[in-house]
Amino acid sequence: MRNFILLLTVCCASVAFAQSAKSIEIIAPDNQKTIVTSAELLKYPQHTIDSIQITNHLKEYKSTLKNIKGVLLKDVLSKISFKEKSPKVLSEYYITCIAEDGYKVVFSWNEIFNTAVGDTVLLIPETESRLKDGISTLSPTDFATGRRYVKMLKTIQLKKINE
Repeated sequence: MRNFILLLTVCCASVAFAQSAKSIEIIAPDNQKTIVTSAELLKYPQHTIDSIQITNHLKEYKSTLKNIKGVLLKDVLSKISFKEKSPKVLSEYYITCIAEDGYKVVFSWNEIFNTAVGDTVLLIPETESRLKDGISTLSPTDFATGRRYVKMLKTIQLKKINE
């Protein structure tokens, strides 16, 4: 009986892990939640990068990603509605990308929607070659590319400063 319970627990955890790796939850400022799957991400315009070196905070080489296909983070976030009366207020928002293991990276609203960085930050759907990474996000123009390379992306939160 003990072995059966252990097996059942492992199976349930594996299913939960597999499901979460194939989708991300976007939490809007009003706490409205949207689930976006890998399949849905494939419906957005695709952007490709032949290869990119991943470096750590000291800009030391860690690995190389090849044949990257993803969608712009701003394309996905542009579907989220805000109840602000003035577009000026959007400058007070920030975006936190959170991995399964709790790792977090932050972008400002203006960085994504008002600079060239926003034209490069990708959400990379889970693919057969990247099953272990789940859905990822990557900011390829960063000097230390590994700092905002989030594997196993779980949640994207949009928040206003001082909330």
